[in-house]
Amino acid sequence: MSTKITIIYDNPESPDVFEAGYPEQVTLARRLPGVERIESARVWPKEDGSPTPAYRLVDLYFADYDTASKAVTTPEAAELVTHIKKLATGGVRIVFAEIEKS
Repeated sequence: MSTKITIIYDNPESPDVFEAGYPEQVTLARRLPGVERIESARVWPKEDGSPTPAYRLVDLYFADYDTASKAVTTPEAAELVTHIKKLATGGVRIVFAEIEKS
């Protein structure tokens, strides 16, 4: 089954600092072995002005779970995760998910 790794960034301490470092993170993600596609999204502000439930979402698509699992054991993944931790000053969650067709 197709698999994606989703990176959920919480609201950073400084959005400007986050955005300045974010392009490098996408470049590092593209280097992961087996990654087929990357989708990035910025969360819209809430209508009432309250904080958004997350700041950014990034989906890394792989052919299957085994390919995704192998990719996260590589030096490229270690470099990416180091950068993620440095940039995600508001917190971050990383999840694996099976892609279901509907």
